[in-house]
Amino acid sequence: PPHPRLSPQTCPLLLRVFTTNNGRHHRMDEFSRGNVPSSELQIYTWMDATLKELTSLVKEVYPEARKKGTHFNFAIVFTDLKRPGYRVKEIGSTMSGRKGTDDSMTLQSQKFQIGDYLDIAITPPNRAPPPSSRMRPY
Repeated sequence: PPHPRLSPQTCPLLLRVFTTNNGRHHRMDEFSRGNVPSSELQIYTWMDATLKELTSLVKEVYPEARKKGTHFNFAIVFTDLKRPGYRVKEIGSTMSGRKGTDDSMTLQSQKFQIGDYLDIAITPPNRAPPPSSRMRPY
């Protein structure tokens, strides 16, 4: 059932979500020239959807992600107006079966724009998520 929303002005948007299950986000060249990764989920949601709500939508599609301790790392993939191509901005993470500080974060609060993609790196329980992309050597 759709979530009751407070204001009728909030329109749903079609959110294009891409998931990986190795804990790493997609490479940005996988989004180049109109291509997108094959793991696409299309979700109707709202700008004020929280990461917790989005996590539960993903778990409906991927039952294996319901395991306690599964880690979801969210990033917005957006086109860069200053240079061609896509950029990724990590925004927060959630964990199955555990409350977290990012649960109530909304897409809107992270400057999500209609047309951006959401990339969710899913890490199975007991496998530490890899260090955030800021730590990578390139």
